[in-house]
Amino acid sequence: MAAPWMFFKYLPLARRVLARGRLPAVLVAVARKRSSKGGLLKGLREDLSLLQALCVAWWRGEYRAVSRPALVAAVAGLLYFLSPLDAIPDWIPGLGFVDDLAVLGWVMRKWSGELDAFRQWRDRQPATVREELERMPEADGSLGEDELSPTRRR
Repeated sequence: MAAPWMFFKYLPLARRVLARGRLPAVLVAVARKRSSKGGLLKGLREDLSLLQALCVAWWRGEYRAVSRPALVAAVAGLLYFLSPLDAIPDWIPGLGFVDDLAVLGWVMRKWSGELDAFRQWRDRQPATVREELERMPEADGSLGEDELSPTRRR
């Protein structure tokens, strides 16, 4: 199963986000974009929610049973969703989220075993823990547009 062609550019960016402790800023930005886009497809909304919850649980140290490649792919998928200038720009009515759906769908299929294990872990948690997974961690600043560019050199 081949990854969408633009996705690979986001893997190094995802590694930098994790290494520099910028994951909370990404999660907050995804939550903002997700809530501002009322017309997101149900599947896209569910995929984003699961990936966000996984990243929140990992960031807080509550769930570490995810491999590094799966975590990097999840963060890269979220970064792809955030990028306004991806394969099909988000501002194109009716089409803007098609490529986002393809990328997130690929991440969900490729890492389905680990995501299913996380979903089972999450579903076994008390309601208070599940509610906390929906809350974004505090972010120390926001991500600038240049930080979302997969071609920006560091």
